Amino acid sequence: MLRNCALLIFCLSASVIVSAQTDTTSTKPKTETKKWYDAISVKGYAQVRYNRLGETNPDLRCDQCDKSWGNNGGLFLRRSRLVISGQVHPRVYFYMQTDFANNVSSGSATGQHFAQLRDAYIDLSLDKSHVYKFRFGQSKIPYGFDNLQSSQVRLTIDRTDAMNSGTFNERDMGVFFMYTPKKVIETYKEIIDNDLKGSGNYGLFSVGVYNGQTANKVELNNELHAAARLTYPIRIKSQITEFSVMGYTGQYVMPKDLLSTGVKTNSSLNYTDKRAAGSFVLYPKPFGIQAEYTVGMGPTYNDQTDSIEVAPLKGGYVTLCYKTSIKKQSFIPFARYQYYQGGKKLEKDARNYLVREFEAGVEWQPYKNFELTAVYVYSDRKYTDFTTNYAEFGSLIRLQVQLNF
Repeated sequence: MLRNCALLIFCLSASVIVSAQTDTTSTKPKTETKKWYDAISVKGYAQVRYNRLGETNPDLRCDQCDKSWGNNGGLFLRRSRLVISGQVHPRVYFYMQTDFANNVSSGSATGQHFAQLRDAYIDLSLDKSHVYKFRFGQSKIPYGFDNLQSSQVRLTIDRTDAMNSGTFNERDMGVFFMYTPKKVIETYKEIIDNDLKGSGNYGLFSVGVYNGQTANKVELNNELHAAARLTYPIRIKSQITEFSVMGYTGQYVMPKDLLSTGVKTNSSLNYTDKRAAGSFVLYPKPFGIQAEYTVGMGPTYNDQTDSIEVAPLKGGYVTLCYKTSIKKQSFIPFARYQYYQGGKKLEKDARNYLVREFEAGVEWQPYKNFELTAVYVYSDRKYTDFTTNYAEFGSLIRLQVQLNF
């Protein structure tokens, strides 16, 4: 059924392409032909981190955060992104993002700073105002404000375990329909222009299908995942709040290279993978709140049976912040508490996690092109897989320098 839905979306978009040809005609003579490269823009950012200042436990690590926590960790290039995008036609927009700071493991050696595709998608608008549009390609799945919010603007250095454990790099290959009224488009633009730590415009309502094995991974079954999100920003005097509900469902295939020898699985390696979540955001004008909670079912390691089974998962977070300026320099102190209990399908044997973590820090932006973030973290992390029973806690101070261009 999901494959038929994807085919229908492609057919609808094809008909729009044909009808859109009438928009290119004009009775007025053209005085100047716009070159293709005039519509192209280039931007990006880079992040350099150090995670071991004031460290109390060198055995504490967080694979989902970044791999420079703990023993043998040093200065770390977390991201180095280059974005090329452009409105090449009144109804056609493209976006391509590459990260040049990826690590590739091979045996005991790890190669660093390889380029890898993050986004590569095309937006086809059904109208000149971009209220209705289809998105084709690899892009973020509309699930979780924490996931949709760019790492370039996010206050906390890493995303939360609960929201980010569903989709590797927050992305996958898919086809999505998005609807955003003009009034909401204007509100999202205001949020971005005023640096209010928004997520960008992913539609007031979005629905679509995607492969389900996550970004840059080969599809391993004949079933598509489906996802939908409904959100709405509301003005209350000078403040802007946003409420969202969302969910996804599908069948995830546990990759064989993530399975320990001897761990028990079902015969097909296909597991139910579904989640639902709600979020609330009060944009920082000057006080801000960001909170989300998710529940679902997914592949999870069971240490009582030494097997990977479908089991419940749950978790969420609350982030508080305050945005202020001193002599045109931006300061945003913030604090976050997060909790997660359940499996992580993207890790070895779908590790079964219990995470409790608190952090407090400040983002300082003396110039538009430079940011410094300092964060104190207290983390209590436990997980089990077929070969490991991990339980560590401790604190550390994390530093991040960010370049924006």
